[in-house]
Amino acid sequence: MKGLRFGSKIIFIINSLVAFLLLISYILPYIPPKSFASLSVLSLGVPLLILFNALFFLYWLLRVRKQFLLSLIVLLLGWNYINSMYKFSRTKAVEDEANFTVMSFNVRLFNRYEWLPSKEVKEDIIELILNEQPDILSLQEYRTGDPIDLEGYYNFNGRHTEGIKAGQTIFSKFPIVNSGSLEFPNTYNNAIFADIVKGKDTIRVYSFHLQSSGIQTDVEKLKDETSGHLFKQVRSTFRAQQDQVELFLAHKSKSNYKTIVTGDFNNTAYSYIYRMILGDDLKDSFEEAGNGFGRTYDFKFFPLRIDFILVDKDFTVNGFKLYEEKLSDHYPIKATLKLH
Repeated sequence: MKGLRFGSKIIFIINSLVAFLLLISYILPYIPPKSFASLSVLSLGVPLLILFNALFFLYWLLRVRKQFLLSLIVLLLGWNYINSMYKFSRTKAVEDEANFTVMSFNVRLFNRYEWLPSKEVKEDIIELILNEQPDILSLQEYRTGDPIDLEGYYNFNGRHTEGIKAGQTIFSKFPIVNSGSLEFPNTYNNAIFADIVKGKDTIRVYSFHLQSSGIQTDVEKLKDETSGHLFKQVRSTFRAQQDQVELFLAHKSKSNYKTIVTGDFNNTAYSYIYRMILGDDLKDSFEEAGNGFGRTYDFKFFPLRIDFILVDKDFTVNGFKLYEEKLSDHYPIKATLKLH
């Protein structure tokens, strides 16, 4: 730090801390939350750490100081993280007669508790679905006691199913030949699956709703939360999510079908949870064909991508669409796929 004035030295110390935290975050996908739950919390702040390091890089670069190298090197080391947060190149959708589409949307109980001022949220969601006509549709926070009817679709858990938790459903224009639920213990959350026949192929589709941290998105309400309480909530959530993902992986290992995993992970692409679900045989449809930030959750501080459509590597992702309609605290996503 020779040659730097006192104020610049303080800025570089802060820069070094932020760079160090981002560097640490690169190993978080390989650390089970049960082992280091407190450290796993850092994964939620990765977008901010990337942004701060980019600002520090520009700050030192404009001042023609070699200190710009610190953030530059750390950012380059985590280039895949940046690519996961923001897709710089727009991928043009590929038209193919073999294409089919998969949509996922956390509908937040169709605005049952009037979080949004509109009284017609449910009707607007149905209109969106009918306009887009996805071939496969997974919905989270869905009320089986207040079901929707979609003409031309088969469904699993579209209405109350004995022994299956409410909260999720899968609709499909293709026949559903088998289905079921992974009942997560001590929670209202679960995962469901449907085996869907498309032509000569059977595809297994999962819909996830992993444990939620329950953190407030409203700024004023969030101010009332202590940092200790927030950390405790997130630590507990990540541990529960690890248990839930382990149940999923055990279930998935017994299937030989090509797999599509959709839903609300309540975690980011920088987490251990995401890496375990992705595994070696799935790919992220947003990273394949999306663009921009890919924000799927209405969080006021920075763009959060916590809803995913992950697909077997035998699928080609020919398109990805993120909708901006404000019909929930989540935004719908749709992938256009082709099976080799």
